[in-house]
Amino acid sequence: MNLLLNEAADPMMSGIVMVVYIVLIVAFIYFFMVRPQKKEQKKTSAMLANLAVGDYICTTSGFYGVIIDISDDAVVVEFGKNKNCRISMQKAAIAQVEKPEQAVASSTENK
Repeated sequence: MNLLLNEAADPMMSGIVMVVYIVLIVAFIYFFMVRPQKKEQKKTSAMLANLAVGDYICTTSGFYGVIIDISDDAVVVEFGKNKNCRISMQKAAIAQVEKPEQAVASSTENK
């Protein structure tokens, strides 16, 4: 009699175990892949929303410049010491922003 109960319970237990494994895998994917990506997107969108004229930026291609003008989706950036080198680019191409007061503080720390 005991053998019949064990055999009848095995398919039910294997189904529950399978559901538990699937739930654990989905939870792992959410906490280690989806959640950090959303956090990074929020950080990036907040950075781009706080752009101001005069901010020092680094583009995704590695160029450093100063923001001259800002529109809805684009910025005009001045690169280097040459005042004639102004390029219009999308805000999405900005990787880092450094406010002017932060740039002065970091340059005085390096000296």
